[in-house]
Amino acid sequence: MGSAGRELTISLDGVRDKNLMQLKKLNIALFPVRYNDKYYTDALASGEFTKLAYYCDICVGSIACRLEKKENGGVRVYIMTLGVLAPYRGLGIGTKLLNHILDLCTKQNIVEVYLHVQTNNDDAIKFYKKFGFEITDTIHNYYTNITPPDCFVVTKFITEHQSAK
Repeated sequence: MGSAGRELTISLDGVRDKNLMQLKKLNIALFPVRYNDKYYTDALASGEFTKLAYYCDICVGSIACRLEKKENGGVRVYIMTLGVLAPYRGLGIGTKLLNHILDLCTKQNIVEVYLHVQTNNDDAIKFYKKFGFEITDTIHNYYTNITPPDCFVVTKFITEHQSAK
């Protein structure tokens, strides 16, 4: 069965108060950082920019974003978290989540998406580079309780004329 069949088993759902617990559980399983209430407030406020991913009806991944106003009145998207549970990696779930965000940006004329990645997270860096993100900055001692404490700022600038693939 080709990837088209598998694609049918992956569905995205919005995050609302009633399923917010799913996002919390995923974050505990996936990340060494504990997220505060502001994270969840921002995630809920971003609307379509925060999604849970289900594989065969099991919640296995998520993307959570914060929309930030820029000085010029535009908006940029900060990806707070993107993660997929280990047994479900490599199935295209992270790709589907990220493409969802990039498509929304194109539709809404948002030209900048960025995130922080721990400097030793080669898999994540490779993943984002596949989508045209580039390392635009390094912040030393960004993380307080994990090693290495440094992160890269990874940014994608979306040009107006790119049509959705």
